[in-house]
Amino acid sequence: MTTQSLKVLKDEKLAKLKGWRRERSKQSLSEVFSSVEVPKNGGFWKKLLAFAGPGLMVSVGYMDPGNWATDIAGGSQFGYSLLSVILISNLFAILLQYLALKLGIATERDLAQACHDHYPKSISFILWVLCEVAIAACDLAEVIGAALALNLLFGIPLTWGVLITAFDVLLILLFQYKGFRLLESIVAAFIFIILACFGYEIIVSHPSVFPLLSGLIPHKEIIYNPKMLYIAIGILGATVMPHNLYLHSSIVQTRNYDRDSVGKRMAIKFATIDSTVSLLFAFFINAAILIVAAATFHTSGHTEVAYIKDAYKLLDPVLGVTAASTIFAIALLASGQNSTLTGTLAGQIVMEGFLNIRLKPWVRRLITRAIAIIPAFIVTLLYGERGIDNLLLLSQVILSMQLSFAVIPLVVFTSDKIKMGEFVNRTPTKIVVWIVAGIILVLNVYLLIDTFRH
Repeated sequence: MTTQSLKVLKDEKLAKLKGWRRERSKQSLSEVFSSVEVPKNGGFWKKLLAFAGPGLMVSVGYMDPGNWATDIAGGSQFGYSLLSVILISNLFAILLQYLALKLGIATERDLAQACHDHYPKSISFILWVLCEVAIAACDLAEVIGAALALNLLFGIPLTWGVLITAFDVLLILLFQYKGFRLLESIVAAFIFIILACFGYEIIVSHPSVFPLLSGLIPHKEIIYNPKMLYIAIGILGATVMPHNLYLHSSIVQTRNYDRDSVGKRMAIKFATIDSTVSLLFAFFINAAILIVAAATFHTSGHTEVAYIKDAYKLLDPVLGVTAASTIFAIALLASGQNSTLTGTLAGQIVMEGFLNIRLKPWVRRLITRAIAIIPAFIVTLLYGERGIDNLLLLSQVILSMQLSFAVIPLVVFTSDKIKMGEFVNRTPTKIVVWIVAGIILVLNVYLLIDTFRH
């Protein structure tokens, strides 16, 4: 038997002892793996600052342009009633992202690598294809959002706006080669812009406080009203993004902590704080979009507003504030650009993890951008604005379809004692996460059936 054959047998035995079919071949995002220093003797706040960043990058997926249409439609049609759905969706997201970061830290595998090392090659390949479809759908929403923002701010035709978004690949490549902390800082700056914009929008829209607080409590009408239920499921589908689970399980490994039991426990603790706080920012932004729509459109009788451009056109005249529409469009542009940065990373992680190969970042980015730009360009050319709105809706339906294919493996892996060791999900956590996974599966199947029925 050759030395190579012996090594393969040894790796297979080692992998089986750890609960895997295959041994891990390389680190996730190897060029930035363990590249951000964590002070060994620093206090709580210094360590938290060192771990801060991945959560913000993940939170971007929860406030991308795909969320805007569902939040606007919910607020304009039903006032503050669907705020509870945004809150519940956000709690689901906090739980699922916790599982993702725990998987990455405990097993030193991202979710894509875990699927590759656990499932037979045929199943792993199918999961990769489904994930690539989801990333392309998310990229489609980013293209449309950026093109709409350029159209609203500068009057650039949508077809040209779609083509212009292709050139952001050059900007992203520059950022990637400057270090991971720079990427995190740029994302944080864009999030601050979006927060500031919607803070202003809430102030000038003067929402009613008591109905707003009442909206945070779930109402049975959400279940019994078919139109309300449809939008509620759309909000859930647009909030919890499948590619974020792959992304988070990878980028938490960029921190340089001790890869032993104590180091991993510390990393999980601080990464969880980072993730939870960041997703609360995402909750504020999603809630703010719905609140502004409710306070501006629902109360003034414009309950038919369901599209981003309609909201932009009506904000100034309804509120009587000149800057409201412009600030709304600036937030949309920041949201689209932020999603572009994290979408690129997610695509790289998924391809490397599932296929165990690596393309150059610019090749990977051009492939996903082309997949998104071609349908967006054709639809805008043939059908204009309403076609774009329908394409945006389709992208969210596709994301909903893919969600369970990421959530179920994540729950399975983190509940496996052999794989996770001392970091395995405890029994109460297992019960909760399987209930959440079941709810997501049932609601997304309902959304899919209802979408094709109409």
